[in-house]
Amino acid sequence: MSTILVTAATGKTGRRVADRLAARGVDVRAGSRKGAVRFDWEDESTWGPALSGADAAYLTYYPDLAAPGAPEAMRAFGRIAAEQGVGRLVVLSGRGEPDAVVAEEALRSAWGAPERLTVIRAAFFAQNFSEGALTDGVRAGEIHFPGGDTAEPWVDADDLADVVATVLLEDGHGGKIHEVTGPSLLTLAEVAAELGRATGKEVRYVPLTVAEYASALTEYGMPAGEAEWLAGLFGFLLDGHNASTTDGVRRVLGREARPFGEFAAGAWQG
Repeated sequence: MSTILVTAATGKTGRRVADRLAARGVDVRAGSRKGAVRFDWEDESTWGPALSGADAAYLTYYPDLAAPGAPEAMRAFGRIAAEQGVGRLVVLSGRGEPDAVVAEEALRSAWGAPERLTVIRAAFFAQNFSEGALTDGVRAGEIHFPGGDTAEPWVDADDLADVVATVLLEDGHGGKIHEVTGPSLLTLAEVAAELGRATGKEVRYVPLTVAEYASALTEYGMPAGEAEWLAGLFGFLLDGHNASTTDGVRRVLGREARPFGEFAAGAWQG
């Protein structure tokens, strides 16, 4: 793989994947809405030029592969990737998201090369508490989020990026689905306790209902429809059906996934 397109290359996983590929001598096309390589999921005319001459591509769809419109976008992207002769695709998906599976299948069918597509289904990112929307809450000492007492195997985005880079560059992963999680289950109250230890101050979890979280998102300026959908997705994902760990990181990388406490110490003390 000499030339690889990384979509959303300024995002949480995209920039990590791009850095790892570049370190291994790959010609990385860092696709973004405003960068040198224009790639915008809302502008299909940018997809073909970004893919032209690329050997492989890493796809991370915004806002989520389970979002309305994702199957149509994946179907169109798969068709264009086939036209451009792309040899390998790796797509980031959500773990335990039936609507995301529909989008995965749309991409697989349109591309017509299922044996060269790898799907990475990830748990919630640990970095949501250091780089995402929950960061301000950690600083303020309160994490407001739906989920209650449900446990989640929070995965380190650095582990995910290592998995993606490996799958892009090494053979043997085509046609496979890798589920990647952290090594243990933590409730949000336990997450808050770990973050408290890392920051040296009290951090507590304040549970919200889905409706309360949607209302909070609209207060921050998110359109009501989008806020309701996103809050509903989080509520669904944290209903307990994902409360299990996998060995996906170890199967791809040959090492264990990074514990949440180790992530927290590095993110908030380093």
